[in-house]
Amino acid sequence: MIFAGAIFTGQPLPSAQSGLSIVRILPMIRDSPRTPKWKIASSAYLPTGCGGGAVRRSFIARVEIRAVMFRFAMAYATLTEKQLNAVDRMPNDRALSLRVNGQWEPTSSAEFLRRIAGLSNALEQLGVKPGDRVGLFAPNRPEWHIADFAILGLGAADVPIYFNESPDRIVYILNHSGAEVVIVAGEMQSRRLLESRSRLTSVKHIICAAAPPDLGDDILRFETLVASTGDAAIAEYRLRAARVTSDQLATIIYTSGTTGEPKGVMLTHNNLSSNEETSVESYRMNPGDQAVSFLPLSHVYERVTAYAYLFHGVPVAYVERMDDLPQALLEVHPTLAAAVPRVFEKLYANILQKGHASTGSKRRIFDWSVRVARESVRWKAYGEDAPSWLHLRWKIADRIVYSKIREGIGGRFRAFISGGGPLSPEFAEFFWAVGVPVYQGYGLTETSPVVSANCPGANKVGTVGQPIEHVGVRIAQDGEILVQGPCVMKGYYLKPEDTRAVISPDGWLATGDIGRLDEDGYLYVTDRKKDLFKTAAGKFVAPQPIENLLKVSPLILNAVLVGDRYKFISALIVPNFANVEAAARAQGRTFASHEQLAADPWVHELIGREVAQVNLKLAQYETIKKFALLDHDFTFDGGQLTYTLKLKRRVVAERYAKIIEGLYAEAPAERSDVQ
Repeated sequence: MIFAGAIFTGQPLPSAQSGLSIVRILPMIRDSPRTPKWKIASSAYLPTGCGGGAVRRSFIARVEIRAVMFRFAMAYATLTEKQLNAVDRMPNDRALSLRVNGQWEPTSSAEFLRRIAGLSNALEQLGVKPGDRVGLFAPNRPEWHIADFAILGLGAADVPIYFNESPDRIVYILNHSGAEVVIVAGEMQSRRLLESRSRLTSVKHIICAAAPPDLGDDILRFETLVASTGDAAIAEYRLRAARVTSDQLATIIYTSGTTGEPKGVMLTHNNLSSNEETSVESYRMNPGDQAVSFLPLSHVYERVTAYAYLFHGVPVAYVERMDDLPQALLEVHPTLAAAVPRVFEKLYANILQKGHASTGSKRRIFDWSVRVARESVRWKAYGEDAPSWLHLRWKIADRIVYSKIREGIGGRFRAFISGGGPLSPEFAEFFWAVGVPVYQGYGLTETSPVVSANCPGANKVGTVGQPIEHVGVRIAQDGEILVQGPCVMKGYYLKPEDTRAVISPDGWLATGDIGRLDEDGYLYVTDRKKDLFKTAAGKFVAPQPIENLLKVSPLILNAVLVGDRYKFISALIVPNFANVEAAARAQGRTFASHEQLAADPWVHELIGREVAQVNLKLAQYETIKKFALLDHDFTFDGGQLTYTLKLKRRVVAERYAKIIEGLYAEAPAERSDVQ
């Protein structure tokens, strides 16, 4: 705020700090894409997004601080300092919990710290030093964070690996990072790593937690290493952690690699700490909340969200497998969670599936409630006024239907955060209309990850929110989103040319995403730059928004558009098998298998009507002329999805090449599948 005062009074900033004066900063403000329609005045009402809420303050000072922040390093507390502070200020007997043999087993914050210290001391004795890399291969469970803070407390960097990663990728990541020690948790993970032991060129020690007894003597047991940890070891850990600085490397996260070889993103304590601090402030997290962690902690999105839980004293329940999430929600009753769009899409599909499975009066009530939800969207999702009769109808629908939907996901959610990809506005609108608050944000691994976010007090459905505190966003000439701020990565590990290709000399990161900023500073993300289609007629088509429209249909589970360099757009569609089968039974039809269903002409016509409805919302060159029905969904195990459930378009194009060729074999667009 000292700088804000200096700018507000028109005095030059101290040259030792930045060398910029108000005269030199003002052109930056006027040229900023964030402020094309905002009037620059001595005082204005400025929505500052999720970093601090909407406040009345000097607009010039506010934006000028944002500009100045790019000229010097702003130091945040280290991750270990924040964690120790949380343990000391907010002790909790149930800080962490994991479901074991049908029961949730708690771990206190004191025991959490004891195990961190014990493991950290063991790593030091194994020779781990500041700057070293340590592999971390585990599902979501307390040992993940124990290992994380044990490594960080030494000034070393962890290298997280997706808990179900392929052996070849595990080998590549550990060898490329040069990790000499790997910490593993879980039986499957322990066995998978040991099967690849002979191919690991730098690994000297493997520490296994919750591992089966038959693994032999080639490992160190986590439980043994931490068993005798006492107060002296905790004091030693505190001293070591105090020597860690915010500019030290905290982690190397290897990108999921939707195209090409994965790259190791280097993030410092400052990168992650700044992002955690500014992206969640308006949520006012506290020990009275309950969080559930189910997205892979190896992904920076879940990792930083989980840091926010821990640093604010929020109890965390870990879910090791996505299949266990529905039961966990019912048992834990969370108030906070982070998810990716595919989770919301599946929740939506399950809600409609259960509703459509009812008959008679129950089905009529469900259908009526869905109509009321749609009528309530402008009110519930966008904050517009609603007539009294709609208030009354919504209250009735809430009592008999919406409340049951909320109970099905625990009944206590006050914030369900969506990230990792664009969420269709139709899905967000539905959840807001039934009383489930969904806040969408945007980011990428290279930005630690949050760039912008909606949040309580600053939410605009259909956008990914305003840029968070101290993060600058601008749109390039070709529509690409550029980002600058303390969240931007240090670079790609051992890949300086790749780093220079995405970070400009003045610190702007090219995200590879296409988007725009509206007059209120809210960001819209259209698609990945590399995913845009260019048809044979030269028209550019963004596939994700169209795919999201298709997935709103209760009869469509998933969809992928194809059409790059072709004369028209086609689609690969996965039917919602349960809902299609229900519709078929109403017509006296049955299917022996999903294969038979996908090949049936009646089903093809049924789905075709859904596609036709979507086409009504599209420009002519975007419309889907042909489609093929698949008898299975896309999965990570099948190779079509990343572990954050993003589509690998190149893999899909290769895997289904014959089907795609068949769609264009007859070529003329006028022979359409869609009437």
